[in-house]
Amino acid sequence: MNEIRRSLLWAVFGISLVMLWDQWQIHNGNAPLFFSQGATQQASGAGSTGVSANTANNMVPAGSSSAVSATAQTLPGAVPEGVTQELVTVSSDVLDLTFDAVGGNLVGAQLLKHSADVGGKKGQTQALTLLTQSAAHTYIVQSGLVGGKPNHITRMTPVVSANELTSGQDSLELRFESEVVGGLQLIKTYTVKRGDYTLDVRFDVLNKSDQTQSPELYVQLARDGMSAESETPFYKTFTGPAFYSDEEKYQKVDFEDIAKNDTSFAATTSSGFVAMVQHYFASAWVLPAGQLRENYVARFASGIYTAGSKAQMGSLAPGATQTLQTRLFVGPQQETMLETVTPGLELVKDYGWVTILAKPLYWLLDKIHGFVGNWGWAIMLLVVLIKAAFYWLNAKAYQSMGKMKALSPRITEMRERLKDKPQQIQQEMMRIYKEEKVNPLGGCLPIMVQIPVFIALYWVLLSSVEMRNAPWILWITDLSTKDPFFILPVIMTLTTFIQTALNPTPPDPLQAKLMWIMPMAFSVMFFFFPAGLVLYWITNNTLTILQQWHINKGMGIDMKFQLPKFK
Repeated sequence: MNEIRRSLLWAVFGISLVMLWDQWQIHNGNAPLFFSQGATQQASGAGSTGVSANTANNMVPAGSSSAVSATAQTLPGAVPEGVTQELVTVSSDVLDLTFDAVGGNLVGAQLLKHSADVGGKKGQTQALTLLTQSAAHTYIVQSGLVGGKPNHITRMTPVVSANELTSGQDSLELRFESEVVGGLQLIKTYTVKRGDYTLDVRFDVLNKSDQTQSPELYVQLARDGMSAESETPFYKTFTGPAFYSDEEKYQKVDFEDIAKNDTSFAATTSSGFVAMVQHYFASAWVLPAGQLRENYVARFASGIYTAGSKAQMGSLAPGATQTLQTRLFVGPQQETMLETVTPGLELVKDYGWVTILAKPLYWLLDKIHGFVGNWGWAIMLLVVLIKAAFYWLNAKAYQSMGKMKALSPRITEMRERLKDKPQQIQQEMMRIYKEEKVNPLGGCLPIMVQIPVFIALYWVLLSSVEMRNAPWILWITDLSTKDPFFILPVIMTLTTFIQTALNPTPPDPLQAKLMWIMPMAFSVMFFFFPAGLVLYWITNNTLTILQQWHINKGMGIDMKFQLPKFK
């Protein structure tokens, strides 16, 4: 039994060291040992500090690269000579949007209810920019017709009802009318609504020719491969395209896989959406349910990745008009809001394999916040409820650990007496455990059952945009960033130290050392974790210490701190 425990501890310790080394490699700009972190700016092929303002329109396929799908190859290339941007801005109470008359594309979006630091300086904030087209970063929304028809580089005439919502006004319209190209005219009408991150987008295709035509409409999201600024070397979230369909459900596509032409997603479907996802925020094109579409991805020589859907608009007789009504989401990953936009969109807030546990935990956290009005206190109350739910299971674990602690002096004396007879030590130890009715693993198994729950809660706190810029008390003004004065990590380290000191010391010296080294090593990582996550661990540790103290006191076990001996 002792050998098994020793092997397990060595395995955990070795894996921990490898994971820490992997994160150190990423921190220093080297490739990760195991998992792709998505294409970085350097890997995207930009080759410099960014891409030009016209990069996204300059979508020339990378030679004969197979990374560009057949659909993408039919899309337009460079912007014609002499064509410059003509920007039009409209605003609602939640969005400040910038459109380009070249293509009628959405090339800028600021989220007015979400702020970002200016130049990385705390205290200087502005509205968060999600969509942009600049030298440093490109992330825009495009649409048009395939095959020599009005597309995302065709100049259009803007017609706007108003540039911003006025008091008492619930919506405004911005229309772009193209010139006739290939016998077709394309009219895009964006409807911006009060309090809504979803835009209604209507496409009207007019056949101005004397022949029947069958136009194909494409909608796509284009961006470089840069990761979200909220990521750190110690935790990564997914950045890249995602598709949803009734048949295949939610499917993420890595930038790296697009570059290697090694992707897997529902290519043809009549349901779902195409999205571009990053930490906390997302954009998505939603075509009507029942509308057959072909999904595609591509990477271009400029370093820009696209993900989109192409839809057949049917046969269009001369002089006739065909209309397709779509929706465009540009906003935060607020789970309750995403669920109202379209089925499956809430999955862009990705919990991974713990989704089945994370969703009810988020629901409960959201309900608690609605009662207390502060996300910090809501986190603490949620941990209290979870600990209460597992109280009986923890009680059994701590009772087993208490018995082990009470037996520790007896086992230590026995090991000293039989130190030259390892086989007899094992036999005598098992006899003592059987005699005292103690299960050596009794303190581990109940805790193992709870691990998935706390991992799920970890991802809820890491993924929830509600934590962003959310204050708790005093110096904690943003639960999504690290504690600026490292007070919470220090408290967390102290609680870890106390919790470890209250546990029974393993009889094996090597195990005893590892029992102290590993928690201390992991505590160092928490100095760089978001304050909300550290607060969650502090609350959990504190409640664990109190429960352990209460149970041991009830069993009459002396609550002495067992400090490490590293000689």
